[in-house]
Amino acid sequence: MDISHWRRRIDDIDTRLAELLSERSRCVIEIGRIKRQEDLPVYDPEREKEIFERITRENQGPLENDALRRLFERILDESRRVERMVLEGEAQGELK
Repeated sequence: MDISHWRRRIDDIDTRLAELLSERSRCVIEIGRIKRQEDLPVYDPEREKEIFERITRENQGPLENDALRRLFERILDESRRVERMVLEGEAQGELK
């Protein structure tokens, strides 16, 4: 197989990753709403520790655990940002 085949596969995977990350963000928004109702903080270090432990335990490579952790650190950073934006928007009456 040539390079164009592998690039098409990567493009397809990237599309699926983007869809999954959007789906994850929709879940984050709903969790943020629940946290607001229950007066819970956006940042939950214990939950993040659980996520890191689970993803590294389930990692089958070829990404090393440290690389996978760095990727998830970014995902979680963005998730907190989305959650804060939604909560701030709802507090100002901008989002329903």
